[in-house]
Amino acid sequence: MTIIGFLIFGLLVTPVASYSNGLVYNACDTMIPNHRNTSADTTEPPYTVSASNYSYSPGDEITVSLEAKNGSVFKGLLLQARSVPGNEIVGHFIAIDPNTQGLTCGSNNSSISHTSSSNKTYISALWVAPASHASVLFRATFVQTRSTFWVGVESPVLTNINSPSTSSSLNATAPSSTATSVTLTSISPSTHITRDTCGIQKICLSSPSDCDPSKTTNCHFMSSTKMSDGGYHFEISGPAAGYVAFGFSDDQIMGNDDIYICGINAAGQVHIQHAFSEGRSRPQILTLTNVEASLMSYSGGVIQCAFSSRNQISTQMPTLQSRSSNSSDVYYVLFCYGSSLNGLIQFHGPSVFSSDSKVNLSSVSNITHVEHGVSAMIKAHGALMLIAWMTTGSLGMGLARYFKVVAQKPVFGKALWFQGHQALMAVTVVATIVAFILSFVHVKGWANDASTHAIIGCIVMGLTFVQPFVAFFRPSPQSSKRSIFNWSHRINGFVIKILAVTNLFLGLQLIDHKLGWMVKVMGGFTGWWALFLLVLEINANLSRKEMKKSTDKGDTQASAKYEMYLLVIYLCGNLAFLITLLVGISQS
Repeated sequence: MTIIGFLIFGLLVTPVASYSNGLVYNACDTMIPNHRNTSADTTEPPYTVSASNYSYSPGDEITVSLEAKNGSVFKGLLLQARSVPGNEIVGHFIAIDPNTQGLTCGSNNSSISHTSSSNKTYISALWVAPASHASVLFRATFVQTRSTFWVGVESPVLTNINSPSTSSSLNATAPSSTATSVTLTSISPSTHITRDTCGIQKICLSSPSDCDPSKTTNCHFMSSTKMSDGGYHFEISGPAAGYVAFGFSDDQIMGNDDIYICGINAAGQVHIQHAFSEGRSRPQILTLTNVEASLMSYSGGVIQCAFSSRNQISTQMPTLQSRSSNSSDVYYVLFCYGSSLNGLIQFHGPSVFSSDSKVNLSSVSNITHVEHGVSAMIKAHGALMLIAWMTTGSLGMGLARYFKVVAQKPVFGKALWFQGHQALMAVTVVATIVAFILSFVHVKGWANDASTHAIIGCIVMGLTFVQPFVAFFRPSPQSSKRSIFNWSHRINGFVIKILAVTNLFLGLQLIDHKLGWMVKVMGGFTGWWALFLLVLEINANLSRKEMKKSTDKGDTQASAKYEMYLLVIYLCGNLAFLITLLVGISQS
């Protein structure tokens, strides 16, 4: 059974080379890779799509750039230009990068794809503009691994300057009261937002500290200036795939926060939203009033907004009629950024920082920021899951399967291997339950946009909770139903182990943005575990054959000696991987 399970596991974790040549014709319409039993990642994509120009005339050649950030790579890609509105594939591409090729999706070279599965960090292509569409945007799919890919990563909208609808659309008012109902007084270049006068005329918060958005694109920045009429003038800038946002809070934790979002809407245009956050779920978008914008731009992967707001800042839940009057000028300032999908902001993940203390918004100062990595509660959750499913769970299962000879001495009436199996699996169950509770306490319930990690975690928790109860009612060894129990117990344990290890990968991906090596270490552990499963299975089969051929006690002792050596080697390697990952979690 274990050999069969090992083979199944190998099939599950081995990357497939399907479509490594980039001929992904079946993805032309949806742009979704045809990878079985997988779905697109909904976290912030570590990639950007940008253009050399955001206005065009028919026949113009626009350079489109696809770039990985934060040390990421991509193996596969699919790039198209889509009309806005209409979502039709428009124009055609000229492949200028040796890692890309033109792909015919309806019309010749209407898309760009990869030519091999080699690691890529940057590619570019030329797009030749059509004559029949007013606005277009570029949309890309990035494939990192077979099971990890992002669909619908978009550029800002490009406008056809020869289209008769262009001039009228620039002055159109957004029909939704929750969208950009602002007065656009001027459109300034990106250098409009600068660090000049920070600490002299305005309050500034940035990461890295003291960075200037007018001099570098790698700068997340916000400023606030108290106006004479009691309102505030805000500036926000930063590289992001969908939005940048800042908020005011009574603490440094999400929940009961007054938020402004500068992001890209479903039409590919930058807009401003006012929102209120009740926790880790998506913020409630408020009616946007009393706001005047002087800058809304997206260029080179950097989103920027500058606007004045005469809205009262409040950390109290707004009523249907008005904001609460319980307000002041003293708050923590929070900053986050992330991706958006069809204009809907996605969870920002660990990309958040805040002021290190409450700030008086009516005064002028430079704010010292604090990077918010992974919370202590989530670190504890991750550490417990690693201990449970890398060490205690693995060792407990291994004792029951492979170490019955070396640990057959009875202790309190039961074989040592059995007592060890029960104790280790009990620790595994308890650690899993505690970790599960910690995650729910941290999130304060079930998030509306629960991730795949959370869903698989619930499945693992349910199966883990059932396993000891089934074992408690196991039939006696002489019962005819004992074999049924043995097989069901093994299969359930194996399924839990596979799901748990898969979820460890997903969990580490969520927190490994800073270090960048934790997922690789987990991959190394998985290979180590798979290798030892094979070695232990071979040794167990050889031991059983030797025991059938000989009744010599010395042969049994020799077999036990080999098992002891294997146990020590496996445990040492296991602990090395575990300690490395625990150190990584502490540094996240």
